[in-house]
Amino acid sequence: MIKSNSAGKIIDTTLTYVCLIAVAFIFFFPCLWIVLASFSKSGSIYSFDGFFPTSYSIHTFKKLFTDTTMYNYPRWFLNTLFVAVGSCVLGTLLTILTAYTMSRFDFKARKPMMKSTMVLSMFPSFMGMTAIYILMTQFGLINQIWGLILIYAAGAPMGYLTQKGFFDTIPKAIDEAAKIDGANSAQIFWKINLPLSKPIIVYTALTSFTWPWSDFILPKLLLKEKDLYTVAVGLMSLDETEFARFAAGSVFIAVPIVLLYFCLVKNMVNGIAEGAVKG
Repeated sequence: MIKSNSAGKIIDTTLTYVCLIAVAFIFFFPCLWIVLASFSKSGSIYSFDGFFPTSYSIHTFKKLFTDTTMYNYPRWFLNTLFVAVGSCVLGTLLTILTAYTMSRFDFKARKPMMKSTMVLSMFPSFMGMTAIYILMTQFGLINQIWGLILIYAAGAPMGYLTQKGFFDTIPKAIDEAAKIDGANSAQIFWKINLPLSKPIIVYTALTSFTWPWSDFILPKLLLKEKDLYTVAVGLMSLDETEFARFAAGSVFIAVPIVLLYFCLVKNMVNGIAEGAVKG
């Protein structure tokens, strides 16, 4: 009986590891393929021997940053960085303020607003693209980097529920004690609750940064001049013979976001966990 249980446990463990390795391989293989393709010496996908290039070189990465006559990758990278940082700062501020207001203040339209934002956030963002394009045309914000930042920042507070859940976990008795000591609402927010909210601020900043960093649809809709492209739009405009350059650009654009995740992942996980308690 004991031997039977032991054999069953070994089979179960083996099957679990086999499944995990298979799933890991399925997710890892496209990453490996794009990294190896970025080092292709020929540059064209048609010269590949099966899945992988026949010869390798770092020439593509040099060309990515030096050959800017037709495809100005450094400019696209700076445009993307500017949009992502601007959206991150404004979006984080608006989201935190919205979540704090919904968590700490009780006003008449609070619950209808919460229900409305919950329903609206379920609709895919591309449904409003026609309306956004018309509005941006009327405001003269087509081909304007700032137009992108405003749209990303304005849409960020729609996902405030996780942040509200985090603020709900901070005892309101702290606020009441501060009020007894003479603090007003702004002082309680800036001097007491905000310093206690570092994990959720980091989480909000990261999510506000990653969305515009990798978005394609909105920049493609609003940016028509090549020098204003973000990396996602710029890479999609490359000729099919420039596949190695496309792969190199895709690999390099992932580096900053991966570094950010590794540096801030602990705070991010804490923010999600604590925000999900009552979110």
